Amino acid sequence: MSLFDKFQPIVNIRAELAKLGVMPFGAVTEKLLSSTEAIVNGHKVILAGTNNYLGLTFDPQCIAAAQQAVEEQGTGTTGSRMANGTFAEHIKLAQELAAFFDRRHAIVFSTGYAATMGMASTLAGPGDVIVLDADSHASIYDGVRMSGAEIIRFRHSDAADLEKRLRRLGERTANTLIIVEGIYSMLGDQAPLAEIAAVKRQYGGLLLVDEAHSLGMLGAHGRGLAEAAAVEADVDFVVGTFSKSLGAIGGYCVSNHPELEAIRFGIRSYIFTASPSPSVIASTRVALRLMQEQPELRERLWNNAQRLYDGLEQLGFQVSPQVSPVVAVTIKDRNQAIAWWQELLQRGDYVNLVMPPASPTSDSLLRCSVSAAHSSEQIDRIIDAFAALQPGSTAAAD
Repeated sequence: MSLFDKFQPIVNIRAELAKLGVMPFGAVTEKLLSSTEAIVNGHKVILAGTNNYLGLTFDPQCIAAAQQAVEEQGTGTTGSRMANGTFAEHIKLAQELAAFFDRRHAIVFSTGYAATMGMASTLAGPGDVIVLDADSHASIYDGVRMSGAEIIRFRHSDAADLEKRLRRLGERTANTLIIVEGIYSMLGDQAPLAEIAAVKRQYGGLLLVDEAHSLGMLGAHGRGLAEAAAVEADVDFVVGTFSKSLGAIGGYCVSNHPELEAIRFGIRSYIFTASPSPSVIASTRVALRLMQEQPELRERLWNNAQRLYDGLEQLGFQVSPQVSPVVAVTIKDRNQAIAWWQELLQRGDYVNLVMPPASPTSDSLLRCSVSAAHSSEQIDRIIDAFAALQPGSTAAAD
């Protein structure tokens, strides 16, 4: 036995892909042409798999703010928030996030992964219980496994199953953390958050919602699914990332619980890593402001999502269960999915290939992410590329 034996399945998959002349995992972006186009693996493509939902990565104001921050504060903080890594701008961003979410407290993390994993691993501990959606993101699973708490999964987006499991816990719900997501990243489906919040009100516990893929997309102000479902008062902690709608990197947690200020000093992913660089903080602050000042970005995003969803559905593909900026095409045959990913790339479209165990089922996915920056013509070109995969056939839906 060797420490490396457990990686043999990965080695086998990579060897199989190499024989096919395809390497979808780690495709190289050789040159970015705009927020929606790039040269990837030698092909000029429309970027339809980037999570750049509001298209702010090339916004002139965000770029100017980042440039100014580098010139005035340097390229990095070189320290933890517990040491020299707290700059005035970190505090300002936290205050602006708290104001945006209408919460009293906020923490800024170096990545979205650090935010979600850090909160999931710290809020509950030995003797406590974490009840989470079975299709939760890897960062959530990593966090809850580190917590030492008892872990209970409920069926994906099934509030009745959650209710059954909380009922069985009895008085232990007082020490229970419930974790769900706003929009789930693989299929783009939304949690039934109103029903989940009602169950939480009935049985107790604390509710954490990961709004990574719903920030800037849902709710009257873009605060996410909790706002859209009118249950913000029932959500104890909101976590998310700057790397999607805000076009940067970093993460956050907001809450009305005053204990959050003490909790931060127990979060290892907050303490033992360097704080976000000045340029990231600067561009994120501007993006957060633009997201609020330009609601038309959200409108364009949803128009594009509807256009792509309708187009792929009309072609006969098995698409996501509901319209979302994440539009996933389900393909049962893995080799077919690989071949089609490569053909889409050659036809000028970059999408994400997702295979088990990353996909929520035994099927593979061609996962598209639309942006407010996509033009209608670009969306139609993506649809046309999918149509060319199977002339006169709808086999992908079978």
